[in-house]
Amino acid sequence: MAAAGKRSGSKKRKSESAGEKGGTKPRFSKQTKPKGAKHFKKTAKGRPSKAKTAKTNQSEKPASVHGAITAPARNSSGSTKRKWELAGTKSATVPKKEPKTPREHRLAAKEIVEARKRKRRPNYNLEKELVSLWEKMRCHNIEKEERLKLVSEALWMMSEKFLEVASSHVTARVLQTCVKYGSQEERNVVYEELQPHFLTLSQKKYAVHLVKKLLDTASKKQLEGFFSSLHGHVSSLVRHTVGSAVVEHAYHLANGSQRQRLLMEMYSSELQLFKDLTLTNTGSLEDIICKLKLQKSLVVQHMTSIILPLLEKGIVDYSIVHATLVEYLTIADKFYAAEVIQQLIPLLSQQSVTDESLHASSKQKNKRRKKQIPLVSMMHTRDGLKLGILCIKHGTAKDRKKIVKGIKDHVRKLALDQYGSLLLSCILSVIDDTKLVSKIIIRQLQTMLSELVFDKNGRRPLLQLLHPQCHRYFTPDDLACLNASVPSLCTQEKEKVVSEDSPGKPLEGVAEDGPGKLLEGILEAVPEELLETDTDAIMNHNSEHDDSTKTIQSAVCGKKEAIVRRNELLVDNGLAETLIGTCIDTAGELLRSNLGKEVIFEVTVGGADGILNPLEDRLSDLHKAIASLAALPKTDESGGDHVLENFHSSRTIRKLVLDSPAFAETLWKTALEGKSEIWAQGHSCKVVSAFLESPEARVKSLAERELRPLVDSGVLKLSGKKELSLGKKEEVCDT
Repeated sequence: MAAAGKRSGSKKRKSESAGEKGGTKPRFSKQTKPKGAKHFKKTAKGRPSKAKTAKTNQSEKPASVHGAITAPARNSSGSTKRKWELAGTKSATVPKKEPKTPREHRLAAKEIVEARKRKRRPNYNLEKELVSLWEKMRCHNIEKEERLKLVSEALWMMSEKFLEVASSHVTARVLQTCVKYGSQEERNVVYEELQPHFLTLSQKKYAVHLVKKLLDTASKKQLEGFFSSLHGHVSSLVRHTVGSAVVEHAYHLANGSQRQRLLMEMYSSELQLFKDLTLTNTGSLEDIICKLKLQKSLVVQHMTSIILPLLEKGIVDYSIVHATLVEYLTIADKFYAAEVIQQLIPLLSQQSVTDESLHASSKQKNKRRKKQIPLVSMMHTRDGLKLGILCIKHGTAKDRKKIVKGIKDHVRKLALDQYGSLLLSCILSVIDDTKLVSKIIIRQLQTMLSELVFDKNGRRPLLQLLHPQCHRYFTPDDLACLNASVPSLCTQEKEKVVSEDSPGKPLEGVAEDGPGKLLEGILEAVPEELLETDTDAIMNHNSEHDDSTKTIQSAVCGKKEAIVRRNELLVDNGLAETLIGTCIDTAGELLRSNLGKEVIFEVTVGGADGILNPLEDRLSDLHKAIASLAALPKTDESGGDHVLENFHSSRTIRKLVLDSPAFAETLWKTALEGKSEIWAQGHSCKVVSAFLESPEARVKSLAERELRPLVDSGVLKLSGKKELSLGKKEEVCDT
């Protein structure tokens, strides 16, 4: 049965094939029969040739540019397949396989992208070769000689195309790496090729890093040429979001005279036109105005046209902008100084740069940017510190509250910074809202006292509370910053800052209509592409300025008395008790430390004005802790490490004996009574002799009976003045 089935099946297939070759039933009817079908059945000449088939496939499925991978077809059952069925042939050539697997699809798509890049970028092949070299030369484990060869090869490939390479976001980093690791001769070649285009490259997003790297490796002569090329373009580059970084970098690399030249272009348009005027070596802006006989009103007008766009764009992070703003506030009228401060305070106190309506992904991208505020980034320069202090002193209570809340997450960073610690000192001595300051600042300082007392900058806020603005702990420059103020806003108490009827005296040469006319003149004189400000917004802000300037305070300090503010911040909040406990636990380390000795000295004497006197019990515990260290035998420790023999601790204890009678009594009874002769030599003799030099009679009476024989025998030596005074007293006693 199976064999019969097979035979029947084969007969059936033969009959079907015979019918296709010309059997009784034709495949097409008379109505649908195509032309030439009759000849196609009878003769073999109608069979399509291989060349014609290949041409048909090429027209239907175009290959890629290089012909390596064909593009995927839209429909596998196309007209070509039907033609082959009509032809009934089996010997025709099959077209190339279409990508079926995911890997083949990826390769095909990659080939299409590569072809498009070659059409769009004329230097695409060069970029690929440079990137391959860059991946090798930037490795850390590569040898120096091999890296130099790769750098030379890359620079040879980039020859006569440096400008195109520097402008590309792909190859700009390659050229930057070549400048970093190349020889000085190769750097000079790149510098000379790109020097005429520095101003253009400084305004490009990726080329700006290459320009800064070239400035870092440039010689003094090349730097001088760069500063000469910047003349007349400083103010426009500072207002550019990318070019401002180049001006700031050049400002840090410049010497004093070169910095002055950059700043003077921000002062007046005349200084932009005439280069010789910028060569004068004068300090402040007032001196420049007097020496060059410039009109003060025109200088203020020009600086206002530059400062307003900077404030609107939020460009307040750069040193050159800080210096310009500080000089502007020294010469500006009361009205314009208040205007700038009112625009600057929101920038310093802003906490968020993202809108609440943004998508979640956008918020995630701006998360890092959202955590930083301009006030913290401004603390890297002394001029930035001055601006922060001026805003705190001349701001309203609401402005101060915003500023304090803005630095909530940056208290530690500010406390350990050179200028940030001075800003915290200003906040502690100016702001009257002690509850807010205690909640945000004091609590964080309280948790890091063990670190602050040993830090050069971290101890400053503590010393400001213990002994405000002491010249022993703050340098003259630091005290000048803490006492800085705007001259036009610091008026007498009887004078009102701004009244509703008289909005302020206008500047010389300015119309009586006030700053509205002045800003209109600025906007007319300066081109729109340079000013880049919204005129309507400025005018609306000026119309509302009358109300805002009423709250500008003429007094640079708060209304609360300083002793009351210090007591609330230091004693009432428990900071003083925690500080005394820290001093007791680390008394030996603080006394021997060059920085910590000043903190423990102020705490031990009770602070200025006896601020710590309410904590007498804790202070007596601190006195006993220091005295117990001094009572240790000299043989238990090495001679130089004992608190009475150490250089720093011996002098600190001597000052404590002179300034704190309570501590002197405790030290004498605990450590020195009956042992004065042992400590009468070396550094410890300064501590022993301090009892006779003390201005307190009760301290002298404690040690005079035991120390006078040592002085008479020459074992204990006093200073010349003290010996003379003691000699006179002895003569009086003899008479």
